[in-house]
Amino acid sequence: MTKCFHKESVFAVTLFLEFWKRRQARLEYEWDLVDFEEEQQQLQIRPEFEIKCTNRRLNKITQEMEPYLTIHSRCARYSLSAATVLFWISLIVACIIGVIAYRLAVYAAFASIIKDPMRRIQLVGRFITPQLATSVTASCINFVIIMILNFFYERVAIWITDLEIPKTHLEYENRLTMKMFLFQFVNYYSSCFYVAFFKGKFVGYPGDYSYMFGKWSKLRNEECDPGGCLIELTTQLVIVMAGKQLWGNIQEALLPLLRNWWNSRRGRHNPENQYSRWEQDYILLNFTQLGLFYEYLEMVIQFGFITLFVASFPLAPLLALCNNILEIRVDAWKFTTQFRRPVASKARNIGAWKEILNAVAILSVVTNAFIMAFTSDMIPRMVYLYAISQDKSMKGYISNSLSVYNISQIPKANMPEENWYDNSTVTCRYRDYRYPPGHMREYDHTMQFWHILAAKMAFIIIMEHVVFVVKFFVAWLIPDVPSDVKARIKRERFLIQEYLHNYEVERLKLQLSASFITEPHSETTLTPDMTLTSDKLDVLSEC
Repeated sequence: MTKCFHKESVFAVTLFLEFWKRRQARLEYEWDLVDFEEEQQQLQIRPEFEIKCTNRRLNKITQEMEPYLTIHSRCARYSLSAATVLFWISLIVACIIGVIAYRLAVYAAFASIIKDPMRRIQLVGRFITPQLATSVTASCINFVIIMILNFFYERVAIWITDLEIPKTHLEYENRLTMKMFLFQFVNYYSSCFYVAFFKGKFVGYPGDYSYMFGKWSKLRNEECDPGGCLIELTTQLVIVMAGKQLWGNIQEALLPLLRNWWNSRRGRHNPENQYSRWEQDYILLNFTQLGLFYEYLEMVIQFGFITLFVASFPLAPLLALCNNILEIRVDAWKFTTQFRRPVASKARNIGAWKEILNAVAILSVVTNAFIMAFTSDMIPRMVYLYAISQDKSMKGYISNSLSVYNISQIPKANMPEENWYDNSTVTCRYRDYRYPPGHMREYDHTMQFWHILAAKMAFIIIMEHVVFVVKFFVAWLIPDVPSDVKARIKRERFLIQEYLHNYEVERLKLQLSASFITEPHSETTLTPDMTLTSDKLDVLSEC
C-alpha cells in the first residue's frame, strides 16, 4: 500500500510540474514575453557593482568600458562566502546534536517518573510512553530552534550575497535563491532526515551498546519505538510543518499591520480623514525587489515537506492544501491593504525556483524509497512471509524478529537496579537479527540480517529505476508548451517573416525602378542581370 501511494505521489508531483510548465508557457504568450530575452538583463549592471568595482575593461558585447571584479578579489570573496555557509550549516548540525542529547537525557527522566509508583500519573503513563513524551517535547524544542535560526539565516544569506558583489540583478537573485534555499533546506529537513535514516540504526546490542559521546557520557544512541521510527517521523513532520505554516500566517498578517500602525502614529498628528489617498498610502510598506522571494521560498519549503517524506505522512498534501487556501486570502489582504502598489518587472519564468522544484522532486524518489526500505518494516515482513514462514503467513514474525541475550553477561555498569527480575529469568529478547548465546558466532549478525539488507537495497534500486522511468516518461509525454500556443507562436513568426519579405521585395522594386529612371542612357547598356545583382548588393549592405 505504501509503495503504491509513493508511486501515485511521484506521479502527482510530475503532473504538477509538467502542467505548471504548460501554464507558464501560456502566460508567457499571453503576456507577450515569448521574445523577451533575459540576456538583456545580463547587460544591466547593478549600481552596487559599479561603485565597489573600480577596475575597468572592454565588454566584448557592448564594446564599452565596464567595471569588473578581479580574480583575486573574487576568489577571496567566494572563499569567505563558502566558509560562512559551512559554519552556519555546522551550527545547524550542532543544534541537532544538542536536541539528540536532550532526547537521551530526558528519556530516562520520563521513564523513571512514569514508572514511579509514588507518582499519581499512572493514568497518563498508560497513554504517554517515555518515547512519545520525549519525541513531542524534542520536536517542539527543535521547532523553536528552527524559527530562531531562520531569523538569522535570512540576514546571513543577504550579507553573503552582497559580499560576493553579483554583477546583475538576475545574478543577484539566483545566488540569493540558492543560498537561502540551502539554509532553509538544512534547517527544516535535517531533524526529519535524522529520525528517518539515522535514529535506531547504530544502537548495538545488550552488553555492547553504542554511545553518542563515548561510554563516559552514559548517553546511549537512541532506539526506535517498538513499532518503529515511522510514528516519530510523522510526529516530527506534523509539528514542524504545521507549526511553520501557522507561525508564517500569523507573521504575514500581524507584522505588516503593526509596522504600518507604528508608522502612522509616528508620522501623523491629525485625523486620518484629513489626508489624501496618496498620503495615506505613502506610509504603507514598500514592496521591495525581493517581495515575492519569500512567497516562493515558503511554497518551495512546503513542496519539500509534502514530497520528501510523503511515505510517512500521507496527509501532508491535505494539510498543505488547507494552508494554501488560507494563505491566498492572507496574501490578498496583505498586498491590497498593507503594501504600496508594486512596480511590475518582466520575467519569462520563475527563474531558479523551477530547477529547485525539479531537484526536490527527483530527491523525493530517493528519500521515500529509503523510508520504505529502512524506516518501515515492509521489507523484513516480506522476507519473512515469502522466505522464512513455512505456511506463508505472518504467524511467528515477532518471535523471529527478536534475538536472545543472556542476562548474566550484562556488564555491572549497565546493570539495572536490584531485584528487577526474578531468579527464574535467564535471557531477554531485543529487536535485532543476531546469533543466540552459546553459538560459535554469538551476537554476530545472522544470515537473515544480510538477506534483509540485500532485499532492502534491491528494493531501493528497482523502485527508483521504475519510478524514474515512469516520471521521465510522463514528463516526455506531456509537452511543455500547449499545441495551440505553439501554433499561435509559429503563426505570428510566419506573419512577421512574410511581412518582412514583402517589405524587402517592395523596397527592392522601388530601388530598381528609381535606378532605371536616374541612370544615364549610356549606363543602361548594362545587362539586366548585372544591374539587378549590383542593386541587391546595395540593399544587402544597407541591411
